Amino acid sequence: MSSPLYRERLEQKLAAAAEPRARHVFTRLLPESARAEADAADLRRKAGISLGPLDGRIVSIKDLFDMAGQVTTAGSVILKESPPAAADAPTISALRRAGAILIGRTNMSEFAFSGIGLNPHWGTPGNAVDPARVPGGSSSGGAVSVALGLADLTLGTDTGGSTRIPAAFNGIVGFKPTSARISKAGAFPLSYTLDSIGPLGPDVAGCAAMDAILAGLDPDPLPAFPVAGMRLGIPRGLLFEETEPAVAQAFEQALSRLSKSGALASEMSIDDLLLGMRGTLANAPIAACEAAEIHREWLESRAADFDARVLARIRPGTGIAAPAYIATLRERERLKAAFSQRIAVYDALILPTCALQAPPIAALEADADLFARKNMLALRNTSPANFFDCPALSLPLPVSGLPIGLMLVAAPMQDRRLMALGAAIEAALRS
Repeated sequence: MSSPLYRERLEQKLAAAAEPRARHVFTRLLPESARAEADAADLRRKAGISLGPLDGRIVSIKDLFDMAGQVTTAGSVILKESPPAAADAPTISALRRAGAILIGRTNMSEFAFSGIGLNPHWGTPGNAVDPARVPGGSSSGGAVSVALGLADLTLGTDTGGSTRIPAAFNGIVGFKPTSARISKAGAFPLSYTLDSIGPLGPDVAGCAAMDAILAGLDPDPLPAFPVAGMRLGIPRGLLFEETEPAVAQAFEQALSRLSKSGALASEMSIDDLLLGMRGTLANAPIAACEAAEIHREWLESRAADFDARVLARIRPGTGIAAPAYIATLRERERLKAAFSQRIAVYDALILPTCALQAPPIAALEADADLFARKNMLALRNTSPANFFDCPALSLPLPVSGLPIGLMLVAAPMQDRRLMALGAAIEAALRS
């Protein structure tokens, strides 16, 4: 008779989650329910029954998804005393049906409004490679839980880079799908327009399986996509400015390696579309406008309970008139169509996920201006995929020292194809 593999693995991860290195990664562990899920997975395994590729996989959950009987805090003290959720979010239900073992709820930037990952309420998880450095946000604890081996996969969200930035900073894979593919019900919103739900994991295959299950698709293996002949567009220009030398060097080395494997990489420009995006967002920043509506009851009555850095990002949305906001949404639709047309001749765009590596926590906690600059630089390369509503995938580059991410961006609704392309690039860079 086979041993209780899943229960043993869970106990090992629960023990590791209690170690000092995992401090601030979880807002709450769920040992009792996770043990029951692991025991059920072991019974299925002994009976020769499988619910699919996530059966028995240990998954952590960003603390903005409703889980029945649990309080959803979204990284804030404001929600700490809220009533427990009455039901699971659809994404949580899908993971349970797939046999996943849900180990706990992970820390995050307050209300998901930061690409850095600092949290003054629940503490800041240290980067998986260097705990003195930031984890990236907003899916901070989830990324660290995977990178430290505390979970096999994690469920995150991405509004401007919140799966891809922490993936890049911690040396794992992060995926942002086309927004409408996965239900956002039961997930505390940052921006109704820009939010998307995606997985983070150690490899593309695991993320692809989880993405398929969340999207209600059969989690079939990804089709083969040869690197030879792959058409890659390099959007030189605005997204390559202020790139740290180590990031630039790692990107060029990866590009050279892919070219030697037969990829057809060519330079192109999307700067006019990026300037259009920046111009319309300057008139009405979508995330801030929508966050101001979501948090309107607390902005005055509980202003002191916000992370000051988050409050500073929400406040600009309070003074935007409805015509300006609607004009921005209309212009976004025009720019989305132009962007899709521009990149249609490529299998994907390729660029660094972030222009910088993970900066030190202490420096950003001490200097609000430095935090703001680094936060915007971290988000700069990732946020266009949210504005243009494209799937985007961050892969870890084979570097020593602090991790660096390589990002692929494809046309809307080309999610599975992008995953297949990413798996091929992942294999080529690892060989």
